[in-house]
Amino acid sequence: MRTTIVLILVAAAAPAYGKLPPQSDAAKAQAGQTAAKAAWDDKVSAYKTCRAQDRAADMYRSNLKAAAKDIPTPTATAPCADPGPYVAPVTPVESKPLEASEAHSPAGTATSPPSTNIPAAEMPKATK
Repeated sequence: MRTTIVLILVAAAAPAYGKLPPQSDAAKAQAGQTAAKAAWDDKVSAYKTCRAQDRAADMYRSNLKAAAKDIPTPTATAPCADPGPYVAPVTPVESKPLEASEAHSPAGTATSPPSTNIPAAEMPKATK
């Protein structure tokens, strides 16, 4: 009976050992960006923890000073390193000729909003 149950469980679990298809380049790039973001989040967490520890130690020392007790000498530690703002890693974009990408012309950047507050009566007439 046990052998039958074990064989059924092994047969049911066999598809889980199947091979997955390889990741596409876009999925690999997304995974790299996610890993970079997670690493930066870890650095930010460590920085915030370091700052909180510094504030707690300062509060402890100020409470001892207020109570007129001996203040122990602080242990030298590395300063808190601010990771700065998150900067996404640059992934090279696959450049295709315009004909292959089915684009007629490159998109221009917007230099002004699409609408203005100028009434139509005051706008200059368009030339044809």
